[in-house]
Amino acid sequence: MSGEDVRRSHRVFIGLGSNLGDRHGRMRAALRLLDEHPRITLEKHTGFVETEPWGVQDQPVFLNAVACITTTLEPQALLSELKRIEKELGREERNQKWGPREIDLDILLFGDLVIKTDNLVIPHARLIERPFVLGQLLELEENIFHPVHRVLLRNFLGSD
Repeated sequence: MSGEDVRRSHRVFIGLGSNLGDRHGRMRAALRLLDEHPRITLEKHTGFVETEPWGVQDQPVFLNAVACITTTLEPQALLSELKRIEKELGREERNQKWGPREIDLDILLFGDLVIKTDNLVIPHARLIERPFVLGQLLELEENIFHPVHRVLLRNFLGSD
């Protein structure tokens, strides 16, 4: 690799969700498209887990997973790629927040970065409010710190 091609690699956790149409097929396709991207490597991912809808209850059950990737893309560029993949997999734009969707790809954590812009919040704004996401993150990496609260994510799950 020449000096010009050396880019800093970032460790990122992506949340995947689907509750419309071929949920399993879209989730598998999203993982494949992530891994096929020239600047993204899919390191590992959780299994697919069914979860009840969050926010808007009157909709089909979700299928969720979390993936760990490494990427040389910066946060905004990664967000653009995730939106492109969603569109490629048939995601339709709807104006209902937390409503049904064909596929949803969210940046949960991007290394230890903290970002808050109009279109991107890292860590994910609702990360610690969703035990199913925390559980899947911890399945992949048990000692992840929350970059804002500076505590291990497992502390947000409460006691067993």
